[in-house]
Amino acid sequence: MLASHASEAWQERAPMIETRLLRQFVAVAEELNFHRAAERLHMAQPPLSQAIRKLEDTLGLHLFTRSNRSVALTPAGTAFLASARRVLAQLDAGIREAQRVAAGQAGQLSVTFVGTAHELLPPTLRRFRTDFPGVELVLREATTGEQLAAITAGEADIGLMRRPGIMVAQIASECLLREPILAALPDDHPRARLGTVPLADLAGDGFIGTPRQLGIGFHDQILGLCRLAGFSPRIVQEARQMQTIASLVAGGLGVALIPASLALVPRAGVVFRPIAVAAPPEMTHIELIAAWDATRTSLPRDNFLVLLRQAVRDMQNISN
Repeated sequence: MLASHASEAWQERAPMIETRLLRQFVAVAEELNFHRAAERLHMAQPPLSQAIRKLEDTLGLHLFTRSNRSVALTPAGTAFLASARRVLAQLDAGIREAQRVAAGQAGQLSVTFVGTAHELLPPTLRRFRTDFPGVELVLREATTGEQLAAITAGEADIGLMRRPGIMVAQIASECLLREPILAALPDDHPRARLGTVPLADLAGDGFIGTPRQLGIGFHDQILGLCRLAGFSPRIVQEARQMQTIASLVAGGLGVALIPASLALVPRAGVVFRPIAVAAPPEMTHIELIAAWDATRTSLPRDNFLVLLRQAVRDMQNISN
């Protein structure tokens, strides 16, 4: 306790020294000549001599011994030179780091994503790591609801998610991809051999879906599609992730309506088929969006968004 009080008292009495004085001191200490040090600092010699005297008065120490012919460091000056160099080096490093952060070249970027973002995420991550190697990437797979909560709380910088039913005012978003909704069926399902499955034909099946609180928009979209087909789906099982839903379908627990991107990965025991239903395109397709907090600025986030857009363009060029 006494040591702590002594440290606090010393900090209160510690002299405030301008970095300008430290740089001037280091120049004189390295040159051991006021004239050469003044030339190095691009200043006149008298103001430099006054600055060193001011530093010595502030510290209550003699840093140099002076004669008509020479300048030498005192033992206290030698010790202070090592400290001054460390302080200036740390300050310069801090300035460079701050400049890199301000330029989006350093810092941290937290990205959340749904599992079906695997088309866009890998190429974007590769480019980002190449172009911005100083930025630490923190990645977390999460549902749409979890991502919105994380972005709102400042725990995530950008999220790749399905469009939610309700968007918080501070959240900005941009549609990256729009893909059709497919039926996922066990491979022994009576409709598995059809090229296109009338949605109404699945009225008697049990459905596997995601809990509404984890993705209100997509959940309600599925219910709306089924109602347009003339029935309310009977939910027999819920799962948090689309990949889990596909696995449960493969296990014969029911059928599901899923984004087409999930069908890009082959999976034994399940087939994916287009659906036929009298519904507008906004009901039969689902969006993958990027979302972020518009009230917070982040150059790494903005750079990541630029690369996401480039990945979308590359995908479109390949498909064309």
